Amino acid sequence: MGKSYKEILNNISTFIFDVDGVLTDGSVHITQTGEMLRTMNIRDGFAMKAAIESGYHVCIISGGNNEGVRIRLRNLGITDIHLASSDKVATFKEYTELYNINPEHVLYMGDDIPDFHVMQLVGLPTCPQDASPEIKAISKYISHKKGGKGAVREMIEQVMKVQGKWHLYYNGKHD
Repeated sequence: MGKSYKEILNNISTFIFDVDGVLTDGSVHITQTGEMLRTMNIRDGFAMKAAIESGYHVCIISGGNNEGVRIRLRNLGITDIHLASSDKVATFKEYTELYNINPEHVLYMGDDIPDFHVMQLVGLPTCPQDASPEIKAISKYISHKKGGKGAVREMIEQVMKVQGKWHLYYNGKHD
């Protein structure tokens, strides 16, 4: 039997997140001009920024393509933003090879079928509480939070606490 998710938290160096259904609740508001508006959680954003500032890799891989999403993520300090990814496995392999990241040290949070194959390649596949049954079945941890409602924050905070970095961050002692 493999390691429990709590043991794996010690080795996480990289967070990869899907957008719709993970950083958002999966719903879109469609304007009269056809623009699709999404809502993101401020606490998820704070945690991603904290992770970056604490030395973790943070990457976004999404099939969706929305310039507003890109701007929001860039403003948090995320530089590895892969939108309109038609092959998440290929994007994942390119990203991990570029930065020489061991896939066993990656936490990936996805919520639906497009995330299925890439989640099977990482050390810690996770999902929001409201993910599809197929994704829940392969996740080593299912968040207590729904997508867009703090699931990302929950995972980042758990990793940083286990590794002793969360306390340093909120006390202003991070690098």
